Amino acid sequence: MWHRSRPLGRFCALGLAAGAVVLSGTAPPEHGDVTVTVTNMRSTKGVVCACMTTDAERFPRCRGDETAHRIVVPAKKVLELTFRNVKPGRYAIALLHDENENGKADRVLGMMPREGFGFSRDAKVRMGPPKFDAAAFAVGEGGIRQSIRMRYML
Repeated sequence: MWHRSRPLGRFCALGLAAGAVVLSGTAPPEHGDVTVTVTNMRSTKGVVCACMTTDAERFPRCRGDETAHRIVVPAKKVLELTFRNVKPGRYAIALLHDENENGKADRVLGMMPREGFGFSRDAKVRMGPPKFDAAAFAVGEGGIRQSIRMRYML
């Protein structure tokens, strides 16, 4: 899998999740992978930016969330993303199909998304992005698979 090494603006800015801290005499927690199949891509232009967080206050942008998992990959008709070494917890995923690779979610009249987007559990969008609870899912010790359908307004 290919990852960009340069920042791509607010949503696509890359950062690695903080590593696990192991205290002397304790076993490290079991970590798993979260694999996401992304469907309904409009084109293979640009990149897909993915952010997975446990922070309800920062979802869906993950801005300022140093513990969020982030991936940026080239767009494909059907895409599979894998967040590796994810500790158990409650997470939500936000996707952006950044077709012009400008590092942001382009909008028409400042409101309607011009580019594709998607959320874990295919959470519904009503007058704005879904709340964390609508997109949240549990990750256990063995990891999990998710399927997200990309949506386009225009």
